[in-house]
Amino acid sequence: MSRKSHKNPSRSMPWLLIVAAIVIIIIITLSSTLIIKGEDDRVVQETQNDARAAALVSEHAPSLGPADAPVHIVEFLDPACGTCALFYPMVKQWLTEAPDQLRLSIRHVPFHDGADYAVKVLEAARAQDLYWETLERLLATQNQWTQNHRVLQDRVLPALEGVGLNMDRLQTDLNNFDIKTRMEKDMQDAVTLKVSATPEYFVNGRPLPSFGQQQLLDLVQEELAKAGQTQ
Repeated sequence: MSRKSHKNPSRSMPWLLIVAAIVIIIIITLSSTLIIKGEDDRVVQETQNDARAAALVSEHAPSLGPADAPVHIVEFLDPACGTCALFYPMVKQWLTEAPDQLRLSIRHVPFHDGADYAVKVLEAARAQDLYWETLERLLATQNQWTQNHRVLQDRVLPALEGVGLNMDRLQTDLNNFDIKTRMEKDMQDAVTLKVSATPEYFVNGRPLPSFGQQQLLDLVQEELAKAGQTQ
């Protein structure tokens, strides 16, 4: 009668324990990695959110409306941008209709060829407390000082006749170091916020879901509703 071989359980048991230990170690390592990655992702997201919030806040931005208005519209604007010229009167009308509820802040992004000169003019006009008058005149007369989306520098100042600017002082202030600093800050913040075209709007920090006048109005009304206001 042949003898049947029998495996000894006591010999296989250590190997099972070793395999189980390895599996447990792998599971713990993977879990720790996922937890650390999740924490890193959260930190990165919070850092990005903080950077975006900081980029929207600017002490130097020209603003209309009360500082405590429940709805704050931040517009990145190029004075040579035709669409900016179309949107500005609409937003200005909203401020007129809801003077205590809305605030508008302008950031300058001279994307068009030569538009940096027009921005310098706007910034220099602020020293004479004529920023908004200058902005509105430039937007209204774009066809006089732009051609094929390019700024004709020698035509900018003649277009501002009647605004009340002291042109000699304006010419001097154009090269003010503070103007250069403010322009650089606006462009840096535009990069942080991924602004690549104008006008670009943020309403209480929220970007437009898609570009358009109705989309902007809807976003403003949503924020007004949150604040318990009506427009």
